[in-house]
Amino acid sequence: MSANNFFNEQKEQSLIKSTIVSKYFIVWAKIIINTQKKYPRNAQKVAYIDLFAGPGRYKDGTISTPTKILNSAVQDDDLRTRLVTIFNDKNEDNSKELENTINEIENIKTLTYQPKVWNEEVGQNIVSKFENMSLIPTLFFVDPWGYKGLSLRLVNSVVKDWGCDAIFFFNYNRINMGLNNRNVKAHMDALFGSDRCDELRTNLQNKTPEEKELLIIEELCNALKEYGSRYVLPFRFRDAKGKRTSHHLIFVSKNFKGYETMKGIMAKESTSNEEGVPSFEYDPADFLPQQMLLFKLSRSLNTLKDDICKNFSGKTMTMKEVYESHNVDTPFISKNYKDALKELYDDKKITAISKTGKPPKKGTFGDDILVTFN
Repeated sequence: MSANNFFNEQKEQSLIKSTIVSKYFIVWAKIIINTQKKYPRNAQKVAYIDLFAGPGRYKDGTISTPTKILNSAVQDDDLRTRLVTIFNDKNEDNSKELENTINEIENIKTLTYQPKVWNEEVGQNIVSKFENMSLIPTLFFVDPWGYKGLSLRLVNSVVKDWGCDAIFFFNYNRINMGLNNRNVKAHMDALFGSDRCDELRTNLQNKTPEEKELLIIEELCNALKEYGSRYVLPFRFRDAKGKRTSHHLIFVSKNFKGYETMKGIMAKESTSNEEGVPSFEYDPADFLPQQMLLFKLSRSLNTLKDDICKNFSGKTMTMKEVYESHNVDTPFISKNYKDALKELYDDKKITAISKTGKPPKKGTFGDDILVTFN
């Protein structure tokens, strides 16, 4: 599908992507605004920036992410008075259509800060602009058609400031092909870093498609972390047959609360889970019972039980401390830790007591339960 007809009709993958971004925006904004209210002397604004915004709706009438964000804002008292939005699309037709779409939103004029629509190429000028600004808390969304304009510097130019998180859509197929295409070497180097990109090209030789994907995503996540963003979370999208990866949605934050929040949202949007452990992917094959086992990633609760017993042997910690110490860069969510600890307790592999000195109630395992690993 070409960029020109992408907005003819919304595909299921685009719907899931938009759902994840808009859900996170609402929770993120509430957290930031509640913090701002405690410190009224500080800036009392939040921002949403989308650099590849498109026309705001598909030709079939379905609204896209920018319109979802603004619809949420006009219905919320805090967002109505605090939200600053910047939408950009280098395609002049898209940017004009987006302006029309925005103007048609009911009560859009009630926003204190009216949306701004830019028509610029995403490149060094925009990166330098953000690098030289001290940004208000901003949720930054980047969804390029391919890879042009997407770089480590671009993501870091926003995430560097307090309360700023980034989400970008990573076109795996195009980047996988681009890594060995000398004509686009500059774009690949901007995304991974020059030295890392050279090493990655070498390491990808003679690897299976599955091994290549793991290496590419791991190196991207490591590159983002080295830029000072500790928490990176990818969500995978499979193609219509569930046989190949098409995209990854990558979340970047310096704050554990943001990471935890996005992890919960992505977990709910995952199309499958094993023993309650989410797959962190949208896979159309999961809706085809005869093919499900062919494409699911195996993630076992037993793996989690073995891992935490090994990592925390001889230690005494609360359930929450176990979860927060271990869950980053794993597929496991809070519920998985509670389930794992309940099973370990039933099997007498750990001891557990509440703050009052009583054992945990049957079938439950609260955040403050004190666990001692044998």
